[in-house]
Amino acid sequence: MSSPLSFRTVELPLRHAWTIARGTSTVKRNVFVEVRSGGHVGYGEAAPNVRYGESWESVEAALQKLAPVLEGRDLRCFRDVSEALDAALPDNPAAKAAVDLALHDLAGKVMGVPLYRMLGVDPARQPVTSMSIGIDVPEVLAVKVREAADFPVLKVKLGSGKDREVFGTVRALTSQTIRVDANEGWKPDEALAHIQWLATQGVELVEQPLPAADVDGAKWLKARSPLPLVADESLTKASDVPSLAAGFHGINVKLQKSGGIREALRIIETARACGLKVMLGCMVETGLGIAAGAHLAPLVDWVDLDGNLLLASDPYRAHPVVGGRIQLGDGPGLGVEPWAAT
Repeated sequence: MSSPLSFRTVELPLRHAWTIARGTSTVKRNVFVEVRSGGHVGYGEAAPNVRYGESWESVEAALQKLAPVLEGRDLRCFRDVSEALDAALPDNPAAKAAVDLALHDLAGKVMGVPLYRMLGVDPARQPVTSMSIGIDVPEVLAVKVREAADFPVLKVKLGSGKDREVFGTVRALTSQTIRVDANEGWKPDEALAHIQWLATQGVELVEQPLPAADVDGAKWLKARSPLPLVADESLTKASDVPSLAAGFHGINVKLQKSGGIREALRIIETARACGLKVMLGCMVETGLGIAAGAHLAPLVDWVDLDGNLLLASDPYRAHPVVGGRIQLGDGPGLGVEPWAAT
């Protein structure tokens, strides 16, 4: 019996060079999954990140192992199938996320309802998404800020050693609300000095100021920080959440690092139980991956679902963004289809 799963890797050029504390990229290679059953096709996307030990090659290898797990199963029972995928391959979250998204998309199409209806989520409660500004020279920063003029909130990447120059350039160009993401780029004393200054500059929050391994530093910094601190690289799965409350005010859940929608929902509920606020973020993804996050977004406090807007072109018909809010339609499943063969 052949597997209902197929996949292909696609090269996605970026609109601008994307620089964060860990390095620079100009192109991403994501892996797209299709799951077929009963005349329906569910779409999913893997956006692997080297920070979590994944690449497009590792995703392809993982999908080869996962394909037999789907054979002979009722794919409408996506929870059971997802548990089987976890058992078959405990790691490789981006690969599992791609299949998980495709299964949810397929189930919605079979039932004829959008994912948010399956989850009991009110799309009218969609928060605004931030638009990310990568580290760059002043001339390019000015272009990026101008392109993001329609977004009420910006997220500025820092952690390069030129933090005040980068942030100061952006702040001088706009009065928009700004969030800061250091991507593990600071040491505790340095982080506190930066955060105390940023608190005077109209910054809303700071994401992952210290390396994930510096648990004691995070506790020390939280006790002194005048701004909310949000864990990103420190978090991958729901079981990580309780220990993060001592060092952070909130967490950033991403479908690609958690393994998909099922685990992301667990993380959100666990964070609420621990008194933590929740951000829903993304990798550099197409409108397909971003759509999956958008269906969960009404459940969280902060949204950073802009990955497809960093691409030179999007191979999927993304949900439109109006006034910084992603507009979910009533199409079944994720509500996103490819423009053409990708």
